[in-house]
Parts: sequence; structure tokens; C-alpha cells
Amino acid sequence: MTCHPFNKFSSSHLLLYIFLLAAGLSYLSSTELKAQIPQLQPEAEATETPAYPEDELGRRTPRSSIAGFISAVADKNYNLAGAFFKDKDTRTASPEHEELAQRLEILLTQGGQIMPYSWLSSDPSGRTDDDLPNHLDRVGTIIIAGESIDLLLEKVTGPEGGPLWLISDQTTAYIKEFSELEPEALIIDRLLPDYLENTNWGGVPVGQWLVMITLAVLAFTLAWFVITFLLFLIPLVWRRAKTEPTHGILNAFALPLKLYLAVWLFVFATQELGLSIILRQRISGITLVVGLVALLILLWRLSEFIGAFSQRRMSSRGNVSGVSVVLFLKRAAKIAIVVFGIIAVLGAFGVDVTTGLAALGIGGLALALGAQKTIENFVGSVTLITDQPIRVGDFCKVGDTLGTVEKIGMRSTRIRTLGRTLVTIPNGEFSSSKIENFAHRDKFWFNPVITLRYETTPDQIRFLLVELRAVLYAHPMVTSDTARVRFIELGSDSLNLEVFTYVKVATFDEYLEVKEDLLLRIMEIVGESGTGFAFPSQTIYFGKDTGLSKEKSKTAEEKVRQWKEKGELQLPKFDPEYIKEIEDKLPYPPDGSAEQKQKGTGTIPGL
Repeated sequence: MTCHPFNKFSSSHLLLYIFLLAAGLSYLSSTELKAQIPQLQPEAEATETPAYPEDELGRRTPRSSIAGFISAVADKNYNLAGAFFKDKDTRTASPEHEELAQRLEILLTQGGQIMPYSWLSSDPSGRTDDDLPNHLDRVGTIIIAGESIDLLLEKVTGPEGGPLWLISDQTTAYIKEFSELEPEALIIDRLLPDYLENTNWGGVPVGQWLVMITLAVLAFTLAWFVITFLLFLIPLVWRRAKTEPTHGILNAFALPLKLYLAVWLFVFATQELGLSIILRQRISGITLVVGLVALLILLWRLSEFIGAFSQRRMSSRGNVSGVSVVLFLKRAAKIAIVVFGIIAVLGAFGVDVTTGLAALGIGGLALALGAQKTIENFVGSVTLITDQPIRVGDFCKVGDTLGTVEKIGMRSTRIRTLGRTLVTIPNGEFSSSKIENFAHRDKFWFNPVITLRYETTPDQIRFLLVELRAVLYAHPMVTSDTARVRFIELGSDSLNLEVFTYVKVATFDEYLEVKEDLLLRIMEIVGESGTGFAFPSQTIYFGKDTGLSKEKSKTAEEKVRQWKEKGELQLPKFDPEYIKEIEDKLPYPPDGSAEQKQKGTGTIPGL
């Protein structure tokens, strides 16, 4: 079912989007700024007691320094905000610094931006994994004359010892250039009436709060229509989008894409309209959380779809154990998504989750060690189901166990042996064993060794070689291209001929039928040759023993002599033309068989 752009608007999606924004705003407006300033945080959150006195303005880390500057600007206390600029006396701010604070606020409002607080370092040493010197940290950007300039904090040593993170001299020099430029008129200043512009809440005009909420609704509405229209258009130009699994994957991406596009449109609109940097910084964490929630929703919906799709496929194939594995993996994936989501959202709000991750890692390691065998068996069952070396009903040999597979479970596999006993093998051991599966043979190997008495003459052996090969070439159920009969050995008590060929049947029962027919024909030809089969025993001859048939021996020798005279002795190879002449000429089933009356086609029923 495809989405139509004019379907009923999904109010639940909009409510989810607004709820995320509203909940975050209410939280941030009351607690965020305080939570970012170190001296207002509970002492329990401190990882270690510093060896130097605490800075009264909270400038020990890049995150607390930026939070303190935004808080001072929100209170219109530019004298305090000026103390966050680098100066020889870091305890007070000069009138020049007050003016710099005002100019920086304007630059940030006119298209500049500050990173979300959670992205800024809360370590007194700052970030050491960027491409900047250790005494500099990038915290945002400002736009001057159409050029993007990095907003840098510089680490200096305070008068009482310890690091202070202040706005660098390089950034200050760029800000001073702004004094020579005329400030751009902001769109929002022209849109808002004076009474909404002059009434402040949280250091921001009330009108801007209303505009922000309106933009959030409009951004989601526009994103909803754009993504819905695209989902309606894609199946029209790409037919595969109407079939599974493509259709299900596209539907899984629908809501996350709407949220992502809404966030992007919202952030873009707030910058273009010129919303105060104070307001934008307060909601920066919320936009980050909405993006994370969109990713989590995408992962959740993909796990739901992939699980349901795989479950249907397993059920249609009758693979009950595969359905169990899919359900288990789907639940495990959802638990992982929830855990990852909680950690990511807490990190987006600036909560240090390093300790929690370490605890989870230690606990996971202990659990893995304790459940090593269980995990090994589960992994083995997944391997058996995905790789499918065997299936239920297959006749196979696993190690020394020979039998039919009755069940492949989550922990073990059951095999019914030929003795009708039931053998249970753990899947971990099963998947690592040598498995010989007899159920998927395309043809069967026929390889008897014919042992002849030592009284057999060479011409009799030649007769047998020719006649036996002729049987193999002529038999319709034998692969003539691989068929061979060779005199291979002068044994201790016999002359040995090896028959090698493949029988073209699908089941073992059919193979036994053809094997039986071939063995009977071999016995007939051995009898016609005038020789006999050897036995692994001594032969004692008495006077009344007639011995071998002299007439049949002469007949075989005469036939071989005629072949030699005519140049038709098919040794050491058969003439290809002669093979074509006799190929598939033997009646099969043999004359007199009940199947011969029914079929008369030379094939086994069912093939």
C-alpha cells in the first residue's frame, strides 16, 4: 500500500514531534543553564576535586565557559559577559569588553552558531582529538562579511591558578572588524510587533518563542508533505518499490525522514529569520535529541520489518526453528536499540555516560563468560539455519552418528538413527563437526569390484571387459560418459575387475532398483564368459568335478578371436561410434518385469 500525499495528516507524528520539543524546552528553560555552570552542579557529579580554587564565573572548561557567557547575555549583563574575553585581568571586564560581548551576540544571531553543549568539552584540558593546538577549542562559528570564522576559546592560567577558557585574541580581532560594518537588519525584527519584541521571557522576546513554536509546526508539516509525496512518487517510477522487501523498507524510512527533514528545515529557518542565539542555543540540544530519536525510530522500524519479513519466509518454508531464532534476534535488537537510545539521549543532554558504559561492559563480559556454552549453542543454531548444511528430514552423517534429522532447535539438534534411537547433539558441537548430507545427491555412485577365479583366461577377461562396458553404455539409467570397467589387480585369491559409473536417479530406493538390475546383468555376463566368481577360500578339486565349461570357454575365446580379426576388439577403449550405436539400447526395466508392461520407456517411474 503506497502513501498518498493527500491522505489524512498523521496527527500522532506531529504530536510526537511537538512533545519532544516542548518537553525539552520546558526542561532547558528551567535547568539547562544552571546545569551547565559547574558551581551550580551537585558536588556528586564532579569526577575529581581540583587542586586549584573554583572559578567564580565557571570558566574552567569550554562547556561551562560558553554556558556562562550565554547566561550573562540572556540577563543583559554585558559587563559579566565581557569577563569571558581574554584579558590580562581576568576577574573584571572593561567597557571595551562589554561592547565586544554585545557585538558577538549580534554576530551569532545574524547566522552564527554555537555547538550544542553536549558537544563541548567538560574537561579542564579541553579537547585533544581535534586539529587545533591543545590550548585552543573550537566552539562555534560567526559570519563576518559573508566569511565563516571559527569561534575559538583559548586556555589561559587564571590569577589563582588553574585553567580558564576565554574567547581568544584571534576571535576578538575578527569581532572588532564588525564595528566597521553596518549590522544587517533581521527579518524577525521586521515581522514582530513592538509589544512582543519588548516583552522578554528567559532573556528572549516572547515573540521569538512564539515564532519558534510556529516554525516547528510548519517545518514538520512541510517535511510531512514532502516525504509523503516522494513515497507516493517513487512507486510510480520504480515498480520494484511496490514489492517486498523494498516497500517495507521505504515505509520504515518514512517517519525518520520526516523528523530529520523537519529538524533541518527548523534549524535553517531559525538562522535565516534571525532568532536570538540565546533561544537557538537553548533548543540546540532538543534538535539533537529529535535527530537521535529519528535514528532510533528508524532502527526500531527496520528491526520490526526485517523480523516480520524473515519470520514469514521461515514459516512459508516450514522452518520452525528459524522462526524462533528470528524472534530471539528481533527482541535482542530492540533491547540493544533501547539501551543505545538511552545512552545517546543522556549524552545529548551532557550527562557523562562513560562510567555506565564501563559497568555495562564489565557486566556483559561476566555474563558472556557465564553463558559461554549457551551462547556457543545459540550461535551454532544460527549458523545451521543460515548456512543450512542440513534440514529437517535430511539423511546425514554427523561425526559417527548416521540417521535422519528430526528437529533443529535453539540449543540442540535431534537425529533418529537407523537403529531407531534418538541422538541429541548440542548445536555448538554440531556446527563445528564434519557433516555428510546424503539427501541432496544428484546421482549415485556404482562401484563394485568383481573377483574372478584364477582359472580365468585373458580372453575371457577381455570378453568380460567388453560386455560389461557395453552394458554400462547401453543402460539408460547409467551415465555413459563416466562409465568404465578395468582389470585392476591380480589379487591374492582372485582376478579383480573394477566397475565405476554413476546411476541417474534421485532417491536411494530408485538407486537400489537400478543397482539390483546391474548386478544381475553382471552375473549373467560372468556366467556367459565361462568363468566364475572367486571366493576367499581354498578350492579342493575331486575327480568327479567337471571343472569349467570348455564349450563356453571356447565360445568366448572364439568371439574374442573374431573381434581381433575384424578389428572390433573394444580394448583398451570403446570406439565412440560403437558407443553411440549401442547407447541406451538395453531394455530397462528388464524383459519380463511388470514395469516393462506399464512403461516400456526405459526409465524409472517418477523421474
